[in-house]
Amino acid sequence: MKVGTDGILLGAWTNCEGAARILDVGTGTGLLALMIAQKCNAFIDAVEIDPVACVQATDNVALSPWKERIKIIHSSFQNYSTESVKYDLIVTNPPYFTGSLKAPDLARTAARHNDTLSPGDILQGSSIMLSEGGKLALILPYEEGSVFIAMAVSFGLFCLRKTNVISVPGKPVKRLLLEFSGKKTVYAEDDLVISPGTRHKYTEKYKNLTGSYYLYFRSQNS
Repeated sequence: MKVGTDGILLGAWTNCEGAARILDVGTGTGLLALMIAQKCNAFIDAVEIDPVACVQATDNVALSPWKERIKIIHSSFQNYSTESVKYDLIVTNPPYFTGSLKAPDLARTAARHNDTLSPGDILQGSSIMLSEGGKLALILPYEEGSVFIAMAVSFGLFCLRKTNVISVPGKPVKRLLLEFSGKKTVYAEDDLVISPGTRHKYTEKYKNLTGSYYLYFRSQNS
């Protein structure tokens, strides 16, 4: 799987402060787990249902400086979430295309469609596995994200933080970065515009958020 903007956004945006144990659901090649490991000292379990992706993630983690803190687990989230393990943070870049034309590549299809990991699965598993005060962070398209926010309430999870991701000024919201908790606290919402509209140009806010992970941005600042 290619490294996509969604994964980069979520990994950079997720707040893992104070988390001692983190779960990455549907880790794919390990992108989110590796990004988050760079900015905290937590132990990270990364669950992935696809065996080929598990091998790739295991290889990527083994080559990283954080291999002692990341564990790749070959399992569906549904099966794994029945275990009595608690996490301070659950993070996922879930499949979200429902009922649309499916790609001929089965692995890519599984990564993009919610046949194997539905919103209800994510919410049910998270409600079981989050520690007291624990948080769930994910990224979804606008419509799916809006439905997810409403759906989460029935699982005792409340949206505390939302960032509206906009590709260029004047365009509608493309993605929602969302953070949930079982405890209602102050709600925060903001906008993130990725590009000012010029090809290969990015806003300062986007560069500040993701700059630690893009070598291109880091070279510009050096």
